Amino acid sequence: MPHCVSDSPTLDPAAPIQFLINAAAGSSDADQKREIIESVLQVEGRLGQLYFCGPTDLARVAREAAGRALANRSAVVAVGGDGTLNTVAQAAHATGCVMGVVAQGTFNYFARTHGIPTDPAEAVRMLLQAAPMPVQVGGINERVFLVNASLGLYPDLLQDREAFKARFGRSRWVAFMAACSTLLRAQRRLRLHIEMGDLVRDVQTLTLFVGNNRLQLEQVGADPKDTVAGTPGHGSLAALVLRPIGTLAMMGLMVRGAMGRLGEAAGVDGFEFRQIVVRPTLAAGRPELVVAFDGEVARMRAPIDIRVLDKPLYLLKPQGGNDE
Repeated sequence: MPHCVSDSPTLDPAAPIQFLINAAAGSSDADQKREIIESVLQVEGRLGQLYFCGPTDLARVAREAAGRALANRSAVVAVGGDGTLNTVAQAAHATGCVMGVVAQGTFNYFARTHGIPTDPAEAVRMLLQAAPMPVQVGGINERVFLVNASLGLYPDLLQDREAFKARFGRSRWVAFMAACSTLLRAQRRLRLHIEMGDLVRDVQTLTLFVGNNRLQLEQVGADPKDTVAGTPGHGSLAALVLRPIGTLAMMGLMVRGAMGRLGEAAGVDGFEFRQIVVRPTLAAGRPELVVAFDGEVARMRAPIDIRVLDKPLYLLKPQGGNDE
């Protein structure tokens, strides 16, 4: 259901903005983030409260900050990578408060899609002048996702990527190496019963990938068929199903993805939807399976409900910026 800009919350420019930074206070990285944010706030004559916390405390601190932002007619701002943005989005979406983003991930699809600068100082300056706009978010069972959600092979890829980053550092090439390592040893197959209204699909797949971000899909050349109105991130979600294939075919698939031509591969099927219910065939006594959403990995109980959420996220973004 479309949401008008007039439905967006109003902000009090005199209220302090709540900044959430996923970093250990006192580290050089944390000090650099503090210096950037505080210097921009000082120049612009605005107030802000900065909260540094580790991953284990981030969800709790985000809920508290979102509550303060709602009460003060302010915004909660996520400073970090995909996981940080997702955690803050969970809290902002639940409370209905406005959210801002200072993205510091590897690809930053969410920020780039909505016209948010990837330079931290520019991003802070932008959000001080921006207006809250409703943007689409997806839901996988009880969790919100901004960019993508998946089950099967992709959660394995994310876990491998974290291991590679810890060893080799953060870069797009490290992410690509991790993807190669995961794909080349992929063996586990999923049997999925997918319900989309009256339509039913029974598939065997290495992974089911769901995208809420057209920029990410375009980057790998995997635009799905227009089976419903709207485009991914703006009225619909995109599903990509990777059929089981051999090692040589998998290598070819990686090359096509790197060249932005994944959609040409014979082993990839795609379609758009607003809601699907996924019923996987699981081993006896195992009612849960591993899922991923925006770089986070968790266990969820089947069936898996994936949909465009009726309630939007109110995001600080440049007026007249991209909507897709």
